[in-house]
Amino acid sequence: MIVTYNNYQRANFLGSNNIFAGSVFEWFSSYKQYLNLKKVNVRLAEENAVLRTQLQQYLVKNNYGYSLLKDSLYLPSISVDSLKRANYFFSTARVINNSINQLHNFITLNKGRVNGVKTDMGVIADGKVVGLVFNVSEHYSTVISLLNNRLKLSAKIRSNNYFGSLSWDGKDYRKVTLNEIPYHVKVNRGDTIVTTGYTSSFPEGLVIGTVSNYSIQSGSNFYSVEVTLAADFDNLVMVGLVDNKQKIEINQLESLNKNAY
Repeated sequence: MIVTYNNYQRANFLGSNNIFAGSVFEWFSSYKQYLNLKKVNVRLAEENAVLRTQLQQYLVKNNYGYSLLKDSLYLPSISVDSLKRANYFFSTARVINNSINQLHNFITLNKGRVNGVKTDMGVIADGKVVGLVFNVSEHYSTVISLLNNRLKLSAKIRSNNYFGSLSWDGKDYRKVTLNEIPYHVKVNRGDTIVTTGYTSSFPEGLVIGTVSNYSIQSGSNFYSVEVTLAADFDNLVMVGLVDNKQKIEINQLESLNKNAY
């Protein structure tokens, strides 16, 4: 009962008891998703179509006839055949357990250490931010969701690049709050909120949500910005894992700053 009804304990339990718990979660998840297989296939087909369309916008021909990727998506201009040298790798995993009604919500995935999953990898769904990998066992992993008031994420307003700290207040699973935006900044309903790239877990510019409301915090010079999440946390089936090849180097370098003074 402790593991079932307390997501934090479940996340840690899975880290050391993944064979049994992960198998149970995966069996129930497979049965549920089998019933929705047609809907999932339609969604995947639609997403593939969108991705192919977006890819065409970034392909150009050079003088030698090779297809090159334009300087976009915050990746360097590289040949399509050399995409494996890009800073970020994207892989997929299936959601086998998820919660949205706790203060500390976690998501369980059917991939783990043997699949290259590591802690602090970014997690997305349909290109929208979902959370960060929290615990990893051999064959499974848990994700600390954006719907977890212990997670704070660096985010910015795409139209003006002003950034702040994004967090969840534990109330509405569809909304989070962006703080630390100065009151003199122009904020509009419908503004897109994206990742800053300051955390090495996500590239810059991944969509988090849109501004639905905002107000000036009492006794403060900063806005409290309500953000409607772009990802549908109540209907997560497949997610993407974001692996930054340079994350270790960045973390090691930044750790030196802590002892600089």
